[in-house]
Amino acid sequence: MKNKILIVDDSNFNRELLHDILSDDYEILMAEDGIIAKQIIEEKQSEIKVILLDLMMPRMNGIELLQYLKQYSWFNKIGIIIISSEDTVSIEVQCFELGVTDFIHRPFNDRLVKKRVDNVCSLFDIQNNLENTVRIQTQDLIEKNAQLARSKENVIDILGTMVEYRNFESGEHVKRVKKYTKILADSMMKHYPEYHLDDHKVEMIVSASALHDIGKIAISDAILLKPGKLTDEEFEIMKTHTTKGTEIINNINDVWEDDYGQIAKQICEYHHERYDGNGYPEKLVGDMIPISAQIVALADVYDSLTHERIYKKAIDKNKAFEMIMNDECGVFSDKVKFCLIKIREEFEKI
Repeated sequence: MKNKILIVDDSNFNRELLHDILSDDYEILMAEDGIIAKQIIEEKQSEIKVILLDLMMPRMNGIELLQYLKQYSWFNKIGIIIISSEDTVSIEVQCFELGVTDFIHRPFNDRLVKKRVDNVCSLFDIQNNLENTVRIQTQDLIEKNAQLARSKENVIDILGTMVEYRNFESGEHVKRVKKYTKILADSMMKHYPEYHLDDHKVEMIVSASALHDIGKIAISDAILLKPGKLTDEEFEIMKTHTTKGTEIINNINDVWEDDYGQIAKQICEYHHERYDGNGYPEKLVGDMIPISAQIVALADVYDSLTHERIYKKAIDKNKAFEMIMNDECGVFSDKVKFCLIKIREEFEKI
């Protein structure tokens, strides 16, 4: 059975053009304004996989339809791609804040539209099946006590590496970040008891570190896979992976204990905060940043510096160490940097 796509546009020409591009692989529904689209969504929301939405329409425009959809859980189940000639940055940002998955500007390339629709369908297949799959696996693991911890860790690692594979990387970044996190967290526990770290909490931080970039699964390919420097507007969208990661964790919050979920959300949301308050998304200052996020942030930065990424070459380990100590790639606390000095050789062995 073909996935259903809803095309919402007041232009018959635009609707027919998109129909011709997509109809070979998808079952197409069409609406000429937001009111008709709303009725179709209410009737068939469990069947629709993606909505292609114009912004400028009579009766109910695209923004108004998005605001209506945001009141319900449909955003979690249906991908929404804006297709518009609107080139105002504030409108595009507003759309992403309302929860759209992607934004395509007119005039567009037919193959690009098809590819982006395919990607969104694949993304929502993963997201829509993820919670149920993890529940089923976890329930089975509960009945097999000897396998519970090991299998649960595997599920978390799979979630963490999904972004790596989508980014055409091997998933080794997540594995290395976990190792760096363990070394650094153990050192923080030893030298700074005021953070109340213990073996169990360190174990949770290490495990949850695999999820630090899970929110990138909601970032469009055009931005995530861009080999060059992002524009200011693209970077603003990229930064939303922190809060989107928290949303994903919230959607599967009954899979793990409350303490673990809280640590996972802290890491997802705050691993790009800076100790001087110039990070994101909330510009937290000092130890307002949870220690779990501070630890994973340094582990993530160190690995990103010392290994090649799609947008950069690898940096020598000595240079990477100097950059971190000199606050050239984020600002870390003196305590975290002190521990890095102590464990530098262990980092470099990984």
